[in-house]
Order: sequence, then structure tokens, then C-alpha cells
Amino acid sequence: MKLILLGPPGGGKGTQSKFLMDEFNIPQISTGDMLRSHVKNNTLLGIKAKEAMNKGELVNDVLILEMMKLRFNDPDCINGFILDGFPRTIGQAEGLDKLLIEINQKIDHVIIIQVDDDQIVKRMSGRRLHPKSGRVYHIKYNPPKNIGKDDLTNEDLIIRDDDKEETVRNRLEVYHAQTKPLIDYYKNNVFKVDGKKPIEMVKNNIFNYLK
Repeated sequence: MKLILLGPPGGGKGTQSKFLMDEFNIPQISTGDMLRSHVKNNTLLGIKAKEAMNKGELVNDVLILEMMKLRFNDPDCINGFILDGFPRTIGQAEGLDKLLIEINQKIDHVIIIQVDDDQIVKRMSGRRLHPKSGRVYHIKYNPPKNIGKDDLTNEDLIIRDDDKEETVRNRLEVYHAQTKPLIDYYKNNVFKVDGKKPIEMVKNNIFNYLK
């Protein structure tokens, strides 16, 4: 089972990925994790990527696809994989298609978790973080015992820059600009699921579709 999972930041992709990984025994492949691993292990591709990053440039698609080609050969990908955050553009989708033809594989399904922008802003701007431990709260869904304080240490909680409304709305604009063309590109394989519904219901809708 080879899946692409698309959805807005804060839309629940991470949560649904974990369910899919457990159910189908497939890994979630994140380009960020892959990049960090290559850079950390000082591989040839990692060295090239680091050169670009040190110059403040984006790592080009060719390098990312080379890393993916290696990753798809790992033993944990034997049953398939979930691509999270890639492709982001039509150019990346075309590059991925070429790579998959080269290794005689194909994407089975593209799942899009749909959540409207205001709901995303509400979800993300309500997050509060305890910086030292990484504990995350939400003022509505998982509030701390004392407003603005960590449950265990009573230290101040913060709002991450990524969770501030202006940042979230900017990220959503980029997501919409990049993702709409991808939905059209993959139109024959696309399954849209309502991400506003409860987590378990979203999960069941995805599983019912895949099975």
C-alpha cells in the first residue's frame, strides 16, 4: 500500500499516519526526517544537501528524489509507505512519478484530509507548549490545570511562533496554492475525507475506503 497523505498544517495528518502505519505495517516517510538523517550520517547526499542548506538555499528536488530512491529500498518499505509532505508541487509529483516508474512501483491512493482554515487557526492558535519538556496543551481540547502553567512544574507555557494566527494563515495560503494543482494532478486516485469530524471517525472513513 503506497499512499500520499495531503492536508493542511494542523489538519491531523500525523495522527492519521500513525493509525495507517500500525494497520498496514508501513513507514511514514517525511522528507525532513530523511534530510536530517543524511546530514547527520554525513552521506554523499547529506553533504550535498548541507552545502545548499548552509547557503540558505532549498535542497533541490533531484537530491530529495535520490534520497527517496534509497529509502524505498529499505526493508521496512516492503509493504509500502506513506509519503507525508511530499510532493508539494507539480514538479515534485512528476519527478516522483519518474522515480516510481524506474523502480517499477506506483502510488495506490492519495488521501486528502480537508479542514477549513478557521478551524485550523482555532486548533493551532490554542496550542500551548512547555519549552523544557515539550509537553503540549490546548486551551480548549487539553487545557492545563492552571491557565498558562505547566501541570508538573507550574512553569509558564508559551505559544510557538508556528502556532500564531498570522503564521498559520500564511502557511495555509502556501498550502492552498501548492495543493490544489496536486489534487487535479492526482484526480483519478484522490480520496477526500472530512478532517473536522472526530479523530476516530476520520480514521474509520479512511480505513473503509482503503479496504
